[in-house]
Amino acid sequence: MVERYGCVAGYPNSTFKGSQPLTRWEAAALLNACLDRITEVTDELKRLMEEFKKELAVLRGRVDGLEAKVGELEANQFSTTTKLRGVATFVVGGNSFGGSNNPLVEFNKAAQGAVTFNYDLRLAFDTSFSGKDLLRTELRAGNFQVSRFGAGTTVLNLLSNAWQQPPTADTVAINRLLYQFPIGSEFTATVGTKVRQDDMLALWPTVCSSDPILAFFVHNGTYSVNLGSGAGLWWKRNNFSVSANYVSANGNQGNPNLGGIGTSGSQSTGTVQLAYTQPRWAISTAYTYSQSQGPNMGTWNGAVPLVALGGGGNTSLKTNAVSINGYWQPSTTGWTPSISAGWGYISYSSDSFDGGPGVGSFSANGLKSQSWFVGLNGKDAFVKGNELGAAVGQAPFITSYGGYSGWENQFGDTPRDSNFITELCYKFQITDNISVTPAVFYISNLNGQGQQPTANVAGPGQGLNNFGALVKTTFKF
Repeated sequence: MVERYGCVAGYPNSTFKGSQPLTRWEAAALLNACLDRITEVTDELKRLMEEFKKELAVLRGRVDGLEAKVGELEANQFSTTTKLRGVATFVVGGNSFGGSNNPLVEFNKAAQGAVTFNYDLRLAFDTSFSGKDLLRTELRAGNFQVSRFGAGTTVLNLLSNAWQQPPTADTVAINRLLYQFPIGSEFTATVGTKVRQDDMLALWPTVCSSDPILAFFVHNGTYSVNLGSGAGLWWKRNNFSVSANYVSANGNQGNPNLGGIGTSGSQSTGTVQLAYTQPRWAISTAYTYSQSQGPNMGTWNGAVPLVALGGGGNTSLKTNAVSINGYWQPSTTGWTPSISAGWGYISYSSDSFDGGPGVGSFSANGLKSQSWFVGLNGKDAFVKGNELGAAVGQAPFITSYGGYSGWENQFGDTPRDSNFITELCYKFQITDNISVTPAVFYISNLNGQGQQPTANVAGPGQGLNNFGALVKTTFKF
C-alpha cells in the first residue's frame, strides 16, 4: 500500500524509521492514513482491517471528536488571530514607620497611615498574523495611585503591581501597543508607541519571583523599564544574545522642550545588553544612557526618584548606568532555591537641578551611586505548586558627591544615603488560575541622605524605618 499509494506520512520530522519496532497503534494510524487513497479492496487489506478493527474505530472516533471541538472553538472565538490573557490583582495591606526623634515618623504616618485595599487589572490581546510575529495590545486599570503602595512619600515601598499605571485611578488606558517580528532566523525587531524597555530584551536576567512584590527587585541598575515610544532589535545565536533598544517616555509630544524623539525633553533611555544563557543559569551585562529620565528606582533623599530632580521643567539630568545580573536554577524543585543577583552603578551629570523647598539648587556632575540585590526563589517549597521567595538589597544610594561643595555643605562630607530593603513572601497556588501571596518587607533608613522634611542633616539614630505587610491575590485567565 505504501509503495502503490504513497500514503505514509511518517513521524513529525517527515521520516519513516523502518528499523524501529512498530506498535499496534502506529500500525493502525498508518493504515488509517491509507484508507482514503485505496481504490481496490484486496484480501490483504481485508485482513488488515479485521486485525485493526478496534484501533481504527477508536482512531476515527477521536478524529471526529477533535473535529467537533475545533468547529465549536472556531464558532465561539472572537478572533482567529488573537488570544486574550488577563491578570487581576487584589492587594490589602499597610505600612508602619519608626525611628527615634525623627519628625518624619509622624509625617509618614499621617500621609500613609491607613490600611488600603487596591486592585490592578491587565488585559493583553496577543495577535499573530504569521505565527511568528506578535502584535500586543494591553489595557490596564488600577487604583494604587494614591495608596500607600503607589504614589506615597517614597518610591522604595512601591509595589510592582502599582508601577506605571494610568495616572488617574479607575481609568482604562493603553499600557502596551507594540509589534514584534523576526528578521531572518537570528534577529527579532520590536517597534511600538507604547513599548517598555524589557519588552525589547532577548533575556530578562532574573528569576527572583514569578509574581514579584516590591518594584525595586525588578528594576535594578540599568533596568529602569522606561515606557513610551521606542524600537529595539535583538540577535540570538546558540547561547549568546545581544539586545539594543531606545525608548522615549515623551515620544508622543510635539514640543521638543517637553517631548519628541531624541530631543532634550524626550525623557529617553538607550540600552545595550549582552547575555549568555544555559539551561539552568544565565548572566548578562548591560549599559543604559538616560536623558532627563534617570533609572526610575534611583533615589535621592531616599524619597524622591532621581527622575524628579530636574524639577521645574529642567531636563539637564543625565545618567550613565552599568549593571551585571544573573541567575542560577537547581535541576529539581523543592528545598534548593534558585538564586538571582545583580549589581548596578550609576553616574549622574547636570548643570544644576532644583532640590526642592529648603534644599536649593544643586549640581549632579560627578554624583555616583550603586545598588545591589540577591533573591532566592523556592518552587514547590513545602507543597508542590507553591513558591517561597526572599530578597535583600540596596536601592541606588549615593556613594560620592563628585566634589561639588553644595552637597557637603548640606549633608556633610560623607554620604549617608544607604538603605537596606528586605522582603519575604510565600505564594499559595490555590488553583491553576488563582494564587494568594502573603508578604512582609522592611526598609531601613527609608529617607537616606535627608532625614528631615527640610533635608537638613540628621543626627545619629534619626533614621526612618518602614515595615510593611500585605496579602496579594492574583487571578489569571
